[in-house]
Amino acid sequence: MGIVLNTAFVVIEAGYGIAVGSMALVADAGHNLSDVLSLFIAWGASVLVTRPPRGRFTYGFKSSSILAALGNAALLMVALGAILVESLRRLWQPEAVAPGPVMVVAGIGIVINICTALLFMRGSEHDLNVRGAYLHMMADAGVSAGVVVAGLLIAATGWTWIDPVTSLIIVAVIAVGTWGLARDSLKLGLQAVPPGIDLDAVAQHLGALPGVAKVHDLHVWPMSTTETALTAHLIMPGGSPGDAFLATLAQGLEEAFDIGHATIQIETDDCGGCTLDV
Repeated sequence: MGIVLNTAFVVIEAGYGIAVGSMALVADAGHNLSDVLSLFIAWGASVLVTRPPRGRFTYGFKSSSILAALGNAALLMVALGAILVESLRRLWQPEAVAPGPVMVVAGIGIVINICTALLFMRGSEHDLNVRGAYLHMMADAGVSAGVVVAGLLIAATGWTWIDPVTSLIIVAVIAVGTWGLARDSLKLGLQAVPPGIDLDAVAQHLGALPGVAKVHDLHVWPMSTTETALTAHLIMPGGSPGDAFLATLAQGLEEAFDIGHATIQIETDDCGGCTLDV
C-alpha cells in the first residue's frame, strides 16, 4: 500500500513541479521517489529474512535487513546530492513559480505521507528496517508542509527565490535524518552491540547466575534489524548444571535484553586468566 500510494504521488508531484516550474515540488518528488525505492528494498529484505538457513548461509538471509537499511541511507544521500545541485542553480537563476498548484499538490502529499507512515508506525519501534521507512514518510509529511508554506509566501510576496531556498531547507532536514539512519545501520553492519543493550549489564546478569564464577569471551551482535545473538563462556567450577539451567538462562536473556539466540559454553577452569572480551 505504501509503495502504490507514493508511486502515484511521485508521478503527480513531479509532473506538476515541472509544469509550474517549482523546484521545491521537484525536490520533494525526488525524495519521494527515493522513498519508493527504499520501500521496495525494505520489502525485499523483509521477505529474505524469512528464508530458512541453507548451504553456506547458515544464518539464512537475516542480515539482508541491515544491508537494506544501509542501502536506503546511501540511496537518500545520492538523491539529496542531485536535488542540492539543482536547487543551488535555481537560487542563482530564479524561475517563475505558480504558488497555487504547489500548495495543492504539497497538501495532497501531507495526507499521503502521514497515511503511509501510520502503516509502519507499530513496527518502527523494534525494527531499523521498518523505522527507516517510517522516518522517511514522516519526514516527507513535514517537507510537504514546508512546501505549502513556501507556496503561501510566494503568493504573498512574489519572491521566486523562496522556492529554491525551501528545497535547500528540505535537503538539510532530510540529511539530518539520513545521517542517523546511516550511522545506526553501519553500526549494525559492523556487528556492534545493538542499541538498547548494555553489554556490562548483560555480563553482570550472566555473572550473577547460580554457580557462575566468571564470564569471558562475551559477544553480542545483530543477526538482523530485529534479532540479536550472544555467545559467552561461563566458568562454573561445579560443572554444567544441566539443560534446565541453560533453558532458564536463555529465557532470562530474551526477557531482560531481547536476545533470542544465545550460545553458552560451560567451563570448569579459569582457562589461564581469561577476561571479559568486549
